[in-house]
Amino acid sequence: MSTTLKRYSQLAVLTVSAGVIYPLLYLRQNFEVSILEAFGMTLKQLSQGYSILGLMFMLSYLPSGWLADRISPKILIVFSLIMTGLLGVWFSTMPSVGAVQFIFFAWGITTGLTFWSALIKAVTTIGQANEQGRFFGIMDGGRGLVEAILATLAVGVFAYFLNSLGQSTEVALTRVIYIYIGALWLTAPLVFFLLDSPDPETKTVTVEDDGAVKDSLITNLKFILSKPETWYSAIIILTSYQLFWATYSFSGYLQNIYGLSAVAVGTITVAKLWMRPIGGVAAGFAGDFLNRDSVLAILLIASSVSLAILCFVPMGMAAALLILIVLFIGFTTYALKGLYWATLESCGMPDKIKGLAIGVMSLIGFSPEIYLPMINSTLLESYPGRQGYVIYFCGIAACGLIGAWAAWRLKKAVSLQSQ
Repeated sequence: MSTTLKRYSQLAVLTVSAGVIYPLLYLRQNFEVSILEAFGMTLKQLSQGYSILGLMFMLSYLPSGWLADRISPKILIVFSLIMTGLLGVWFSTMPSVGAVQFIFFAWGITTGLTFWSALIKAVTTIGQANEQGRFFGIMDGGRGLVEAILATLAVGVFAYFLNSLGQSTEVALTRVIYIYIGALWLTAPLVFFLLDSPDPETKTVTVEDDGAVKDSLITNLKFILSKPETWYSAIIILTSYQLFWATYSFSGYLQNIYGLSAVAVGTITVAKLWMRPIGGVAAGFAGDFLNRDSVLAILLIASSVSLAILCFVPMGMAAALLILIVLFIGFTTYALKGLYWATLESCGMPDKIKGLAIGVMSLIGFSPEIYLPMINSTLLESYPGRQGYVIYFCGIAACGLIGAWAAWRLKKAVSLQSQ
């Protein structure tokens, strides 16, 4: 097998694993109201579960990077897929609210600690310097394609059991959960037998001015945090991720404010998922052939403006316009996700500490997982109806403009380095 074919084969396996592991955790994206009904919980209780998940992610990011520098990505990823599925079996029984929150806690370990940094480091190390944009674009776009296929199947099965067979919401939702568990367990052996990524280095190393290395976690962290590019990249990821997280509320927004049915909302949000392979791949290649930091700035502005527009679409406006805006937001946010990790190349991190750098950037960039769920539920409770959504969406849109500034600063910093 040629080196190029082998690298792209490894990328394909990593893409599938990334595509099947997270949809089960984020079922609310397509079935939020149905989850609340089936589990007998409130939006605040569900949001608490996601805050717990976000907290676990935050606590896991640095240790995850440390693990990714020491343990084979294949072992970490296979373990994550199997254990996430096992927790899904428990979730499918629709246990108590306390049990659900514990499941979210455990999912934070199996998809954060043992999975995330291993995935990102594997992708960044198999891609060459001039391929970072397209590799991350293909990975995120490809995982989006996997998620879209699974979501299309899930919504179809949900509608069949709910409408055609006249089953309860609980039964229909259980069948959806089974689909995602099956995908996880089918992918685990695929990763085990096909992924052949190099084992990480056995110890942490420090990059010094003279090129020498030595084992020092603290010094490595100081080196990473001392680079302005690290902070610009982290701000880009944080504001992009906030924009993406806002799309998780589209299901409730369309159903509660515009009065669309659960099946109609599921169909629209699944259509949005199909923007991921398009946006991710397009942004990845654009970032390689143009300038990735400039592309990120444009995408952040476009996504922020379109999210603000969604807040003020009149109630009587044609549904086609509403769908068009949702799809465009989907395209821009998925394009951002497909490109923002390519900024790791702009930061000039050596391969031997990339896992730790990924952990640091993830700790900062994905912090919205902790506070956004609770901000969302608090705003919707304090300002019922459309007003709460308007404050929430517009606040996130404003932060997106800060991300565009960070992308511009990163571009300037890289230009100065190259002179």
